[in-house]
Amino acid sequence: MGQPRLLDRLREAIRVRHYSIRTEDAYVQWVRRFILFHDKRHPSTMGASEVEAFLSHLAVDKHVSASTQNQALSAILFLYKHVLDMDLPWLSDVVRAKRPERLPVVLTRQEIQRLFSLLHGVNGLIVRLAYGTGMRRMEVLHLRVQDIDFGYNQITVRAGKGNKDRQTMLPRALANELKEHLTKVKQAHERDLAEGFGTVALPDAIERKYPNAATEWRWQYVFPAPKRSIDPRSGSERRHHWYEKNVQRALSQAARAAGIHKRVSMHVMATRSRRTCWRTAMTFVPYRTC
Repeated sequence: MGQPRLLDRLREAIRVRHYSIRTEDAYVQWVRRFILFHDKRHPSTMGASEVEAFLSHLAVDKHVSASTQNQALSAILFLYKHVLDMDLPWLSDVVRAKRPERLPVVLTRQEIQRLFSLLHGVNGLIVRLAYGTGMRRMEVLHLRVQDIDFGYNQITVRAGKGNKDRQTMLPRALANELKEHLTKVKQAHERDLAEGFGTVALPDAIERKYPNAATEWRWQYVFPAPKRSIDPRSGSERRHHWYEKNVQRALSQAARAAGIHKRVSMHVMATRSRRTCWRTAMTFVPYRTC
């Protein structure tokens, strides 16, 4: 059997280091674009000049942001260091784009109230939870049932930024709504089990160590997708977490309907809560208190 293809080796190296599926997809796409930009030349035959030419192309011709340009550079550097195992001196000399300083978007209490009044269902609950706890969007979407403690009114965030765990408070105003939501989620999980499905992706090697853990209620997503789909890593049919695009679409539509002309996103909702110490009329409390 011949040597695995370069992109397959890249995926394997990413999974060994437990990177997220989002990072994996992004890195693979950037390496593919890098190779195609240079007429399908193998990366081992290229160097700093080719990398800088590709990054310049992204900035000048594609007008990408500094963060996007840096993500492309990170993908290429990962390829050289961890896949091709090429410890080249020019790797550390490639200059990263400087991210510009931006003023944060701040919503007033009145705008928050109008926004929440127009958000309903799962999307509304996700947005309010992000606002009330300061959790990042993917931290909310990756929540498991066992991470919520109604007795202590707290939430455990697993493998957050920097791959660290932390605890944040569960707003009392959301406790009952969240319990009702979990009742519906459990009913859907039981239907999946009855149909021969009901598994969920597990972190690290838990699925191999505990074969039945993937079907246990405590490991299920708090916000599962409305439909089952094929897991790109395992190839099995299961429910992933709620779609991020659905939340952002609902948030944008509510902002327009509320007459809010500021840029409103899940990032804005969570960051506002993380950086401030104040109570709103909705009785939400940020997890960092004064």
